[in-house]
Amino acid sequence: MMKKNYALKIYRFSGTLIAFNIIFCTPIFAQSDYQPYSYQFYQKANIDLYSTATREHTSIKPFFTGDSLLKIPLQSMISYNTNGQKDDWGYKKLYNEHLVDIHSGKSSFYADLLPDFTIGRDFSGHKTISIASLGFQLGGSNGNKFYYNISGYAGTAIQPAYMAIYTRQTGIVNGQAYDRTLPQNPEWYYFTAIASYTPNKFLNIAAGRDKTFIGDGYRSMLLSDIASPYLFFKLTGSVSSLRYMVMWTYMNDPATTSQYGSNRKKFGVFHYLDWNISKRLSFGFFDNVIGFFTDDNGVKRPFDFNYINPIIFTKPVNNSSDDPDKSLLGFTGKYKVSNGVTVYGQFALNEFHSADFFSSNGASDNKYGWQLGFRATNLFKVDHLNLLLETNNAKPYTYSARSAIENYSENGEPLAHPWGANFREIVGLLNYSYKRFDFSGETDLGRYGFDLNTLDYGKNIFDIYTNAARQYGNYTGQGLTTNMIYIEGKVAYVLNPRYNLRFELGGTLRVEQNSQFNNRASMITIGLRSSFRDLYTDLASYKTH
Repeated sequence: MMKKNYALKIYRFSGTLIAFNIIFCTPIFAQSDYQPYSYQFYQKANIDLYSTATREHTSIKPFFTGDSLLKIPLQSMISYNTNGQKDDWGYKKLYNEHLVDIHSGKSSFYADLLPDFTIGRDFSGHKTISIASLGFQLGGSNGNKFYYNISGYAGTAIQPAYMAIYTRQTGIVNGQAYDRTLPQNPEWYYFTAIASYTPNKFLNIAAGRDKTFIGDGYRSMLLSDIASPYLFFKLTGSVSSLRYMVMWTYMNDPATTSQYGSNRKKFGVFHYLDWNISKRLSFGFFDNVIGFFTDDNGVKRPFDFNYINPIIFTKPVNNSSDDPDKSLLGFTGKYKVSNGVTVYGQFALNEFHSADFFSSNGASDNKYGWQLGFRATNLFKVDHLNLLLETNNAKPYTYSARSAIENYSENGEPLAHPWGANFREIVGLLNYSYKRFDFSGETDLGRYGFDLNTLDYGKNIFDIYTNAARQYGNYTGQGLTTNMIYIEGKVAYVLNPRYNLRFELGGTLRVEQNSQFNNRASMITIGLRSSFRDLYTDLASYKTH
């Protein structure tokens, strides 16, 4: 009965959206300035973003409306040869325009129906897998100062075994929302909204429910788009070679990963300063504080006005060892070796005690992670052939805290790397675009350590680190040492670049092995997909299974 009611809701939802589009559809063309972050789409602008001739701030994503370089690949895509059918209304709606596309004076409005339907086979698990999700987006702008975007999905899925384990352990459909039907096949609702105002070239004000990514790599050790969307208010200022972001967020600590089995709210304050020293070299400085509104005894905390302070490093520096809130400090760097070839890196420091840090004694309070990588554009002088290769590493217990609500997570998922902590990773991605065809490949080699014999060895960030298996002698990969291989290839034909409507064929091989189990997934999928969301499937569970 629940399945039938849910399907009925999706059909009604779909019918309403279709009727809306039929009634209000118009052939007038409008250009939207909003571009959600997607690694696959953003890398198409690498030749401009990472050129030695430009001085763009590339490490805060999504870019706000004052940035213009991302419009270049989009304009290139929508200017494909239309075979003499430029004036055909149906052709333009299918291939080049929003379904609803209105432009009146300085104002614009657009709306789209977003299908996301995939079916495939997990040959190792001997099961048919699928995603049935239908969504919408609408947005618009007023002049070049104000824009907004709203999107939502309703979905259900039959997941391969390793993804189903992840969902059961977190209670969350990866990167999206609560699973409403645990332990059955997941069903969920996904929603984002953003409004952005740029009163002048120096300031952008944004608020809504969305994600933010900091870094120049595929992963981020500081703030990524792995977790579910969250409420935020963000100020971004730009002066000459400096760009500064301060963001206040309202997040969730769900019962599924809480040590107390209850839903509670928490907040985060993020500061990031990006400094382009020259057209080739840039540095970034990051800090975050995670706090909570109600302590473990149910007592509400008084509000601390220090959190309103927009100045970077103020609160973390003032934090004492007895401060109930948890800080994360970070550093980023980028150097353009040549036109299109860039090396980059990150360092995240979760806790620092100098005596232990410099002694290499494996103390459990030495909690840090780092990233080093490079990206190349127009590899071997082939236009639109891009390569990224990076390594990511996190010491045991990084991102965890003295109380589960303080850990570096949102809604049961990490805010940084999706594997939590206690891991090493080497990941390579190759992307090639030819007209409307997109080709992508990923190889990911990882080693991490699960908890063993009920002892906390530091991978699960939702465990409190004061219960560490040992105080000294810790090393990356300790515990139940596990090796993971993830290989994925995709080919897509983009029907409409306005909302990334595409036919997509993919193949995945994933092997996860240790002394207790050997899990394997080998899959082929095909689907009609839409949206720019990055929904990561190169995941690892937090606990043994």
